[in-house]
Amino acid sequence: MILLDVLASNPKLEGFINSLIEQGSHLGWTIIKAIIVFVVGRFIIRMINKLVRRILTKRDFDPSVKTFVGSLVNVTLMILLIISVVGALGVQTTSFAALLASAGVAIGMALSGTLQNFAGGIMVMFMHPYRIGDYIEAQGQAGTVKEIRLFSTVVTTTDNKRIYIPNSSISNAI
Repeated sequence: MILLDVLASNPKLEGFINSLIEQGSHLGWTIIKAIIVFVVGRFIIRMINKLVRRILTKRDFDPSVKTFVGSLVNVTLMILLIISVVGALGVQTTSFAALLASAGVAIGMALSGTLQNFAGGIMVMFMHPYRIGDYIEAQGQAGTVKEIRLFSTVVTTTDNKRIYIPNSSISNAI
């Protein structure tokens, strides 16, 4: 009752409270819209991931390729979803995309050795110079390939030692 008397006597305060309520309801709808975009996006990503897994399984791809392609598709779609949610919140996504691109360049320069291993891993997975179970010699080491990972190849030597050989050195060497 006292609040109504104060509001009736002060039109500026009444206008401020009405503006606050209007902006609050607008913000609430914006947040609800962003949540809907996120939930629907997660559902679509889940369906696309299942589809990719099903296609890779039908085509009988190497297990390392399945894992790599599946995680690459998932990360790419999640980044797109995050950009969509940020756009639904009203943030200009063009500047966000430019910031993301420049951060990618900076991270790429900082991790150039790691990116060489990544590129080497892609070459090893798609060109198949060797497969899991093959006996190889690389970087002065010899052994049986146990795993082909994104950045390295795991080799078990004849004396049962596990060695991690960077994929960039394998893809660039003889």
